[in-house]
Amino acid sequence: MAVEIFPTDDQYVLNQCTKFLARSNTDPRHNFGQLTDDDPRSRIAEAWRFPIIDSYSDGKDFVKSYSSNLVTFVYQQQGNTPPKDVSIIGTFAHLFEPIPLKPVKFLGEETGYYALSIVVPKAQFHTYKFIVDGQPILDPINPQRAQLDNGQFWSRFFTQLCTEPLSFEDWEFEILTRLVDHILPFRTAEGENFLNRQYNYLGKQDKEVQYAFAYRLDQSVGAVNYIDNILAREENHHLTDYKICLGQMDRILRQRNPYINPQDVSKELYIDLYNEMANNQVNGWNYQQYQEPRYFLQLLRRHTYTGAFSHPKYGGNVGGTGWAYLAERYTDDKGETLFNWRKAIEQPLGINSDYRG
Repeated sequence: MAVEIFPTDDQYVLNQCTKFLARSNTDPRHNFGQLTDDDPRSRIAEAWRFPIIDSYSDGKDFVKSYSSNLVTFVYQQQGNTPPKDVSIIGTFAHLFEPIPLKPVKFLGEETGYYALSIVVPKAQFHTYKFIVDGQPILDPINPQRAQLDNGQFWSRFFTQLCTEPLSFEDWEFEILTRLVDHILPFRTAEGENFLNRQYNYLGKQDKEVQYAFAYRLDQSVGAVNYIDNILAREENHHLTDYKICLGQMDRILRQRNPYINPQDVSKELYIDLYNEMANNQVNGWNYQQYQEPRYFLQLLRRHTYTGAFSHPKYGGNVGGTGWAYLAERYTDDKGETLFNWRKAIEQPLGINSDYRG
């Protein structure tokens, strides 16, 4: 597998790693105390953002560029002695052919950082390890881990628009989809009509570009996929909430209708359970295991609406469908939209030639 190495400059890397941009991980007022001063992840900005997944443009073909991300790996020197050699192996290349990282300098001086930028297609996830002076190690900055079938752990990253399951099992996806459909407006007759028109009236090129990475255009417009992605990375601390509550809901729905799988039960059963959770009084809920079902519902609603109306690169709002819904719904007395999102978004989704995602 050929790898396209992109020549990013040192300033680009340092802008991502500057100490003053980092969270105060040991400040008890901010509840980030899980990382101590001797943990490498506490010495670099936004650990979950590494490797850096950025937009990519060749400056010529917006459609072609839109299908790829620029991925920048950063290794931070451990201790006072600089390593003699830092390289990387991963599933994005020939697995056992290390690719060298170059030292990052500031005003000609060594910084202790080593970096490599490559072009990787969107909608993928990969595993990798650093090779430091001949020894394979996990990325000490990136908290993402993946355990392979042989039991070995590797560091992991995923590019934008990834639809591969990262956090949930199939049955969890199905229950979550039913909940999200109940929260969003697209389950209504008006919403379904809009989705049908939005997709069917697109030209062939628009479908190939805007929906090329969507495994389906469902009623959640990708919100469930967005939730799966953020729980695999920056909101991983909420994954336990989802696992516990989806498990409880699966058990309760099986009790209420033992003849049908929970993902296929009637809409009325989901509405009843949803309302009970909103009132924090769920018949059959194990409150010793999870005390506040209403809190989980509030968390789910926040994630759902964010996913439905955030930038499509985060895995939801497929093809800008959520934005298009707002643009059609909110108009002035002349019928002109009050939410012209295409002016603010990069090509090919929008018409802004300055913005790069």
